[in-house]
Amino acid sequence: MTRRRIIGLTGLPGGGKTTYAARMAGEAGGVHLPMDGFHLADTALESLGLLDRKGAPETFDAWGYAALLARLRTRPPEVVWAPAFERDLEQPLAGAVAIGPEVDLVVTEGNYLLLDSPEWRAVRAQLDEVWYLDQDDDQRRRRLVERHVRFGKSPEQARAWVERVDDVNAALVAPTRTRADRVIDLRGSAQS
Repeated sequence: MTRRRIIGLTGLPGGGKTTYAARMAGEAGGVHLPMDGFHLADTALESLGLLDRKGAPETFDAWGYAALLARLRTRPPEVVWAPAFERDLEQPLAGAVAIGPEVDLVVTEGNYLLLDSPEWRAVRAQLDEVWYLDQDDDQRRRRLVERHVRFGKSPEQARAWVERVDDVNAALVAPTRTRADRVIDLRGSAQS
C-alpha cells in the first residue's frame, strides 16, 4: 500500500476550515477528520473551570489527537474509529468517523495545528503539510455569530461570545500563519 497522507488545514475560528476540508477530502476520496472531535466534554470543562472558554486550546485533548494521528500514520489493517463534533449537541461524539486501511488521504482541520506548545507540536509532527486558510475578517466574524445563533445563543450572546472567546483564540492563531506550508486565500489566490 502507498503511504497515507495527512494534510492539516488551519486558520482563524470561522475561517471556512470545515467546509474546505470536507470538500477537499470528498474530491480526493479521502476522509475528513475534524479536530473538534477532541473537544473535552462540557462535564469535563465544567470540572476544570473552562466551560466559559470552550474552544480555547486548553479545552481540547491535543495529546489524544496527536496519538490518533500517529495511529493513522501507521495505516493499521483495521478500521480506526475517530471522534467528531456534533454541533446540535455541542459535544464531541466518539466513534463517528470510520477510517479504513484503504484510505490514502486524511484531511484534518482545526485552529491550533501550528501552535508552539508541546501538545500541538506533537500534533504537527504527524501532519505531512499544514495549510493556513485566510478569510475576510468581517465575513468570518459574521459567520461565527450566525453559527452561534443557529445553535442556540441569542444574537447578543453570540456577539459577546465572539468578542470574548473566538477573537481571543483568533489572536493566538493569527501569528501561526508564518509556519504554514501553504497559505490559501479563500478570497482568491493560493500562495506557497
